[in-house]
Amino acid sequence: MPSIKDVASLAGVGVGTVSRVINNHSNVTSENIKKVNDAIKQLNYIPNEVARNFKMQKSKMIALLLPSIWHPFFSEMAYYIEDQLDKEGYKLMLCNSGGRPDKEVYYLDMFYQNKVAGIIGLTYNDIEENVNTDIPFISIDRHIGTKITCVTSDNYEGGRIAARELAKAGVKKAAYLGITSYAYSEVILRKDGFKDEAKLQGIEYVTFEETSDVYDDDVFFERFFQKHGEVDGIFANTDILAAKYIKKAKEKGLNVPEDVKVIGYDGIQDNDLFHPILSTIRQPVEEMARMSVNLLLRKIEGKELKQEIYRIPIHYRKGETT
Repeated sequence: MPSIKDVASLAGVGVGTVSRVINNHSNVTSENIKKVNDAIKQLNYIPNEVARNFKMQKSKMIALLLPSIWHPFFSEMAYYIEDQLDKEGYKLMLCNSGGRPDKEVYYLDMFYQNKVAGIIGLTYNDIEENVNTDIPFISIDRHIGTKITCVTSDNYEGGRIAARELAKAGVKKAAYLGITSYAYSEVILRKDGFKDEAKLQGIEYVTFEETSDVYDDDVFFERFFQKHGEVDGIFANTDILAAKYIKKAKEKGLNVPEDVKVIGYDGIQDNDLFHPILSTIRQPVEEMARMSVNLLLRKIEGKELKQEIYRIPIHYRKGETT
């Protein structure tokens, strides 16, 4: 791999001149700029971004912390965040924590040591004590102190819409299914909205939840069917959980939507090759991602944000499960 010294030697200039050209300094002649750029192109030289940032005391690297890159919602979020960062001239450092708090703390320490320009974090663990507010931070769904701005969808309204649509579909007794965490996040508002709207619609309802640290598919659904096998409507707090319910219900001899109506939350199933197409509350993933980037860059520029929480409207997408 060619070094900056190789570039200087080929261009016939000093290493300092090459450095000034790479960092766009004004006190370099047009002749030397051409020589250096020609040498860089010929050698296919790639500048050391970390070293450049350290010398300039300005990083163009943004860290994104996700619980799982396998989950379609998080993958879609990462795609739009990277795309918006690229448009703004920033690079992305993607870190997959697997939902483990110890791994999230490790990554946060790494971000601080490497002086990233900012952090976008999506975590459902209690890691507030490890968040350093000296580096601009945007949280998605989670509330991490008053200095950390949160971007989220309108989870409460999403829960209300789900209950309303189940009632319209003729459901008499509905169930809210949720996988929760010990740390508070906006996701809990999906349940609150569902319960409030179910009361307004006059339909009976139950809630059935498990914490993510002990969740097991088979145990969760076996317990649910034993306690609430009679329900004819389901609102699951993620599309993945809704899909798992449909699979387990089929094993129990229940047909969707004939016997049970099902609504999920996220809107990750865009491809109509999948059946049944899930009725769901669609999160505005692209808008959430791009807003997170734009708000973070404003923080990096030292600008104050008007709100602590930015909630973006959702919409209901009817599929084949209601």
